[in-house]
Amino acid sequence: MKIKPIRSDDDLRTALRRLDAVFQAKAGTPQADEMEVLVTLIEAYENKHYPIGPPDPVEAIKFRMEQQGLTLRDLEAYIGTSGRVSEVLNRKRPLSLRMIRKLHDGLRIPYESLLAG
Repeated sequence: MKIKPIRSDDDLRTALRRLDAVFQAKAGTPQADEMEVLVTLIEAYENKHYPIGPPDPVEAIKFRMEQQGLTLRDLEAYIGTSGRVSEVLNRKRPLSLRMIRKLHDGLRIPYESLLAG
């Protein structure tokens, strides 16, 4: 097992190819140990160079609506009148702290997603 730091995208591609080769290694083997080390190195490099931020608040709401089969009318309990729901979803009105709290408590949308943007 020859492990080295991942410092560039070329190093990343090499590490991913090697990971592909040892990914199905049997537990307790040197290849399985190598796989675990490669996963850690790859994740560290990707988190540093390709971070994924929280989703846009409106996209988070739309995603939850799709997951739970909710309609615009269902959102009125969390956001307010149908006009206000439309304004929020069309990005014409920002979410208030009260709306954020209700969406988090009622629909379990993470605060990080609702406060992003």
